[in-house]
Amino acid sequence: MKNFLRLLNYARPFHRFWPGFLVLSVFSVIFGVVNFALLDPLLTMLFETPEKEYVTEQLEQLSQTIKDFTFSVDYFKALFNFALYKMFISGGALKSLLFVCVVFVTSSFFSNASRYISQTILVRMRTHIMKNIRRDLFKKISTMDVEFYHHQQKGDILSRVSNDVTEVQNGIADSFPILFREPLLVIGFLSACFFISAKLTLVTLITIPVSALVIGGIAKKLKAKAAVTQGLLGKIISHFDEAISGIRIIKAFNGEEYVQSKFEKANEEHKKNSRKMYFKHVLSHPLSEFLGITIAAAVLLYGGWLQIHGKLGMSMALFSTYVLMYWRVLEPAKNIANAYASIQRGLVSGERLFKILDAENKIKESDNCTELKEFTNSIEYKNVWFEYNSQTPVLKDISVKISKGEMVALVGPSGAGKSTFADLLPRFYDVTKGAIFIDGVDIRDYSLHSLLSIMGIVTQESILFNDTVYNNITFGLKDVSKERVIEAAKVANALDFIESLPFGFDTNIGDRGENLSGGQRQRIAIARAVLKNPPILILDEATSALDTQSEKLVQDALFKLMKNRTSIVIAHRLSTIKNADKILVLRDGEIVEQGKHTELISKNGVYAKLSELQVMK
Repeated sequence: MKNFLRLLNYARPFHRFWPGFLVLSVFSVIFGVVNFALLDPLLTMLFETPEKEYVTEQLEQLSQTIKDFTFSVDYFKALFNFALYKMFISGGALKSLLFVCVVFVTSSFFSNASRYISQTILVRMRTHIMKNIRRDLFKKISTMDVEFYHHQQKGDILSRVSNDVTEVQNGIADSFPILFREPLLVIGFLSACFFISAKLTLVTLITIPVSALVIGGIAKKLKAKAAVTQGLLGKIISHFDEAISGIRIIKAFNGEEYVQSKFEKANEEHKKNSRKMYFKHVLSHPLSEFLGITIAAAVLLYGGWLQIHGKLGMSMALFSTYVLMYWRVLEPAKNIANAYASIQRGLVSGERLFKILDAENKIKESDNCTELKEFTNSIEYKNVWFEYNSQTPVLKDISVKISKGEMVALVGPSGAGKSTFADLLPRFYDVTKGAIFIDGVDIRDYSLHSLLSIMGIVTQESILFNDTVYNNITFGLKDVSKERVIEAAKVANALDFIESLPFGFDTNIGDRGENLSGGQRQRIAIARAVLKNPPILILDEATSALDTQSEKLVQDALFKLMKNRTSIVIAHRLSTIKNADKILVLRDGEIVEQGKHTELISKNGVYAKLSELQVMK
């Protein structure tokens, strides 16, 4: 119930939906009951045409009844019969039959018009819910810490955003008829049945709870199966994502058969669970139909027994109307059962969404955080330790000071902790022990936005978006002039190739920049950093994946970018960091050497050996 109410909150503001839906449901019920109530006079006129003397006598009685208005079923029934009998007197059975048919069609029109408009309200609510949930999901996903994604399958997240959101909006939309329209239909037609024959209705009502219990049992099993099926769907989408993003490797290593067999295994498992779930889902409707027929048969049996013993007390036309009305009681009851099954699936999907929405962001701002307006002095790592998930420490007791304007290079073998060292500064992760200071203040005491606003990051893999060149360069910035963008592209050695593109700066670069070469992507990433003009730069092996010609262009752009800035450079090629103010040599999470290039070479230690190996290559 808690999760259901929480999901229902996504339909806020409720006043946009439920009052209109409720009013229209009431009208739909009233006109629906009137439709079926008209069957009695319709059948009477067809098969039991009254004598004129009887009609005249009834008219006299009815004229007295309708003199004083009362808001009651008896009054409106008397008013209708008065009009019907007047028609009969003036034009005979055919004219009165025509009158009944006109009222019947009119009532049916208003009933279905009310139902249609109420459905449009449900459509508006569905789309409103979908928008609100996806908004919160995207906000959560785009603000979660980096570590969160180490434990999540991208395909599973995408499955929740697409399939689970759809199940939730369907489930919540289906709950509205359960809350408003269907109970009103049950009450309306049941009241009509009681009005016709209270004794017959009371006896036959005993059979309805049996139907509800059976359908409820199916819905419970359906919920359990839905949870498993939704999880398996996430795995399937993950396989698709891996196949698309890794297509070059799949082809290069003839891995088609391997990835297909993995996918087929997950696909088969999903098929089996889906089949069981849908078997139970499709069973609910025919079963409820069968139970409805059984109940209707019970009504006929009991009504027939009363008729045989002369205790029914109603005409054949009225009894036929009663049976049809009782059948209309069962229809909304069946709809409630079917909607309940849909709500159960929606709740399963809701629980999966809440696992994302309720995930704790480990990177938090302090309650009294300050704004970092300007970087003026230094960056200091003080006794910094870091480990992932309480495993072996990746960084061990790191202490180093980086003065403003310095270029500091990080070198060392793979797994030494270089990227982790850099990732701690923008708080992609928080230190396990120790602290990092900027201008003497712990970075955890600055607001995240202001901390990141003074940093520019260029990584080995250029992260670009399926957008234009212009929008990729200006990403995250507002009110940027075209002149500044052109100047940034010049500094990044990117202007020439941008202007040669089909639409220049307005050219769409495709998913992850696939329409560009590696060097071109990297220079756009550098132009983005140039435009941001940050005082602190983090360059994570920004040239390691490039060919010699592209590397030269990118390296030249990087030197321009680093001018008069504080830079932390993770180096792949040692030749690119010979002029660094300070080189930190990391091994197994510790700084084993530090100094300038010439100093470290003269020590003949780890750095000298790394340099010698690269020269030998």
